[in-house]
Amino acid sequence: MKRKREAENEHHNKQMEIVWQTPANPPEKHDYVFRDGRRHVRPYYFEFISHVKNRWAGKTIVDLFAEEFKGRPYDYYVNAVKCGRIQVDGEMVPVSYIVKSSQKISHFVHRHEPPVMACDVSILQKEQDVLTVCKPPSVPVHPCGQYRKNTIVGILQAEHGLTSLFPVHRLDRLVSGLLILARNASKADLFRQQIEAGKVHKQYIAKVIGVFPEGEQVVDVNINYNAKVGRSTAEACERCGDTPIKGKAACTKFTRISTNGTHSIVLCEPITGRTHQIRVHLQYTGHPIANDMLYLSEHVTDRSTEGMSADRAAAFSGHSLTSITNENSCDKSENSNENFSIDPMCTNCPNLAPKGYDGHEEGLWLHCIRYTGPEWIYECPHPEWASHS
Repeated sequence: MKRKREAENEHHNKQMEIVWQTPANPPEKHDYVFRDGRRHVRPYYFEFISHVKNRWAGKTIVDLFAEEFKGRPYDYYVNAVKCGRIQVDGEMVPVSYIVKSSQKISHFVHRHEPPVMACDVSILQKEQDVLTVCKPPSVPVHPCGQYRKNTIVGILQAEHGLTSLFPVHRLDRLVSGLLILARNASKADLFRQQIEAGKVHKQYIAKVIGVFPEGEQVVDVNINYNAKVGRSTAEACERCGDTPIKGKAACTKFTRISTNGTHSIVLCEPITGRTHQIRVHLQYTGHPIANDMLYLSEHVTDRSTEGMSADRAAAFSGHSLTSITNENSCDKSENSNENFSIDPMCTNCPNLAPKGYDGHEEGLWLHCIRYTGPEWIYECPHPEWASHS
């Protein structure tokens, strides 16, 4: 028994001797593990840094974490402070320590990133100042929430050695298709100026429910985004009566490409760029995207609906891989025997994914196909779901 305890203590001490990662540590190819059609990130140690807000001041360090970050139990925070995984201004403090405004708090964690679909990030065009890729669904463009390495920018750096990339436009995490990245700040600024001047034309395709009307359909309806529920609503004049219209002006043009009587493939051309604009405008027409769980009904009844758990959770918060011959394939070779270090204090171990992810998430049937600007045009192939055959 004594020998077993000594071995456990030695293992724990080794865990504490590791080098904690910061945003300066770049993703590497061996960081990724492929299982069950999902791209996972091998868990790693990471330093989260925050500064004490005025409303936090006067609380004990443990109460602060227990009240503000409810994802872990109270006992975890007690132990994290005692062993130095939570520090104030770079120093260990007692559990009764009272925090003061503007102090720097470091939380050293064994970080588990959410999995994404195991599709390649296909490079479409590689120019001196511009890189275009076909973004797979479920992968965020850049670090946000719980995602850092499992992002387009992170994967391109790890698997293609591409750095200093500046995304020119935004695609929602569940949306696929053309993504333009500038390869230097000056080119990114030029793209930004063209977009702000209204000189860039954007085109998407969507698979919607029902027979979409023929001819060009223009939806010119304000969009009101509610960050609390992560959902937008359309605010039309005829629905508001004497009530002031909320939200921001938004306009989208839609044109039916084809229909099979059950679904339609629709060309979507957003004139403005509001959050979830195409999704909520299609819902407004009565033809929502056919697999869009967030907008298939007028109201959100259950935010834990299958396929939306990753969206919800993200808002809060080595071996080399087998080579892939099909660049557009999501059927990556699986490394089911990959191991990673189990952290004795981690609340997510021994699982690869963090708690709250069901693994059944699918990509949205919304795909960016073309961006056109002054003297340039970039395109992306259509996805398989865009064919009715």
